[in-house]
Amino acid sequence: MEMYENYLSEIQRYALLTAEQEAALSKRIEAGDKAAFDELVRCNLRLVVSVAKRFCCDKVSVMDLVQEGNLGLMTAAEKYHYSFKTRFSTYAYTWIMQYMLRYLYNCTSLIAIPHRKEEVLRKARKAQASLKQKLGREPDCREIAQYLHMDECELKGLMAYSYSISSLDAPCSEDGDVTVGELLPDSAYSPETLYLQDEARHEVTALLDTLPLAERTVIFSRYNFEHALHVKTLRELSIELDVSAETIRQMELRAVRRMRRLLMARRQERETQNELLG
Repeated sequence: MEMYENYLSEIQRYALLTAEQEAALSKRIEAGDKAAFDELVRCNLRLVVSVAKRFCCDKVSVMDLVQEGNLGLMTAAEKYHYSFKTRFSTYAYTWIMQYMLRYLYNCTSLIAIPHRKEEVLRKARKAQASLKQKLGREPDCREIAQYLHMDECELKGLMAYSYSISSLDAPCSEDGDVTVGELLPDSAYSPETLYLQDEARHEVTALLDTLPLAERTVIFSRYNFEHALHVKTLRELSIELDVSAETIRQMELRAVRRMRRLLMARRQERETQNELLG
């Protein structure tokens, strides 16, 4: 609070500008006068504070809002032109509020979404509520897109960003003994998946053992079976095996085709055995 009071007393030194003074400063800024830009910003710092008071809440401090609003004020000062036929404070208000609202959203939102997408989502929710009241039913995506004059596919993509938050500790039974978290399946450990992965690993290893040594070396390196930090390139393998890079590429293709044929033959053999046993 002391910092806020000191800041207020500091900015009180800068007098408010008249419309003629704002136009004159705008002309100087257009000519590249940095001092004019600084003066236009300083004389409107009190506007930022007045806007910040409206949006101040428990989650953010007023000085943080003032800092974000000052960024919006500087953006407005860069874009303002005396030919707009409006006071600078009126023009800058929208920029200041936009920067503050974006900061508030980033501070209070549990899941961060780009500001422009969040803005479209808000419009889509408002349009959905309006159409529901008008039609007496839930509107579909096509009707919302037509209402907003947007492409339907684009709106569907943006609607995918919409989310709702629920606590894992929230009760979902009448007696309150069962929570949402207790109903979620535990997918961290799956014996069936681990067994199938282990079987696939053994089958690939058996297929690799059928390859000639050179082709086995190429496959091990190219597909990083040894989990090395650096996967060898065709040129590095060609130097190691003393052949050309094209030969390494052909060896890789030949080994993959051979393993695929052998795998298909083994699967067909197993299917035949299962049919005989069945």
